[in-house]
Amino acid sequence: MNVGKAVTLGDVASVAGVSLSTASRALSGGGRISEETRQRVKDASDRLGFQPNALARSFALGRSQTIGVLTQNASGVFTAPVLIGATMELGRNNQALLIRDARFDAATLTENVARLQARRIDGVVMIGDGLSYSVPSVTSLFRVPVTYAFGLTSERDDVSFNPDAEMAGRLAAEHLMDTGRRRIAHITASLDDPAARGRAKGFGDAMAERGLSPVGERPLAGDWTFGWGVEAAARLLASGTEVDAVFCGNDQIAFGAESAIRAAGLEVPRDIALVGVDNWEAMVTEGAARLTSIDPCLQDVGAAAARALLSTDGVLPGVNLVPCRLIVRSSTTS
Repeated sequence: MNVGKAVTLGDVASVAGVSLSTASRALSGGGRISEETRQRVKDASDRLGFQPNALARSFALGRSQTIGVLTQNASGVFTAPVLIGATMELGRNNQALLIRDARFDAATLTENVARLQARRIDGVVMIGDGLSYSVPSVTSLFRVPVTYAFGLTSERDDVSFNPDAEMAGRLAAEHLMDTGRRRIAHITASLDDPAARGRAKGFGDAMAERGLSPVGERPLAGDWTFGWGVEAAARLLASGTEVDAVFCGNDQIAFGAESAIRAAGLEVPRDIALVGVDNWEAMVTEGAARLTSIDPCLQDVGAAAARALLSTDGVLPGVNLVPCRLIVRSSTTS
């Protein structure tokens, strides 16, 4: 075979000792072909480095193998891993992408939708910027499947994928109790926020299952900021309430709480253990992370939305929860 010459399907068929049509069916996954023949064709394809012509394949399948991706805030710290997860999953499935960002502008989103409507696409993934922001439903604007990631829409039948907020609270509570902590407080954002509300519920339920209650019975609720973490932790310590751990609704609150705890002459985790949510340090710093945190697995969220879009089995409408995981660091273990 000449150097530089593109490998053709005919070359694969010849090496595998099958007809051109058999080779085509074997590589596309269709047709009544024995597994032995299918594997022989695949081995020949891999050995020769055969790359199917994407355009020809799309015509044969009756699909464009192109997916539209709409984002509300592509540059957001938390949106970025969701987008990465979706694009990697689509890439693994040989899908081309058309990505358009609205930058939280309704007019831009409308324009982006129109641009995708004018293209031959097989589906749309709409990526929000977290549960704190409503995601506009665009399902009715397309004749192809639409899935949503990292956000809630107003339409109950929209297929969306989000981190499991209750699981985050539950994992935090169980970890702190497993390390011997019993007087655990909760500092978070307003419980009007779906993420804060879900995390608080999972936290409270897990403690109740072991016969315990959070310190103060109700969370100290403010906002998602470092400053609120400082203020709330200082208030908690000044009240004289006995506390040996704090579950913080996000990592920024936890960093603020840590600052207040150290300012009071106490040590983390010897005197008070801390758990946050977001795994922020792992995302934005290159140094050694110190805060035990619940990772919402945002890449998994994006990948799940992409897989659902490509699935032929169908996905139940509504909110689908993606598991998160506990990352243990020095703020809870000496």
